[in-house]
Amino acid sequence: MKNSLYGFLFIMISMSLTSCEVVGGIFKAGVWVGILAVAAVIGLIIFLISKLSGKK
Repeated sequence: MKNSLYGFLFIMISMSLTSCEVVGGIFKAGVWVGILAVAAVIGLIIFLISKLSGKK
């Protein structure tokens, strides 16, 4: 009984969303993750350079 309910819900959700909306949502999430990853890498590089060239 549960399997048929999950199947029905999956079909209804997939029919209510267009593929463009789904792809758009995934792309927006990917863009933000990419921006945060680049910012973290740049911050790490700046931190390492400051530690290596700091006062001895």
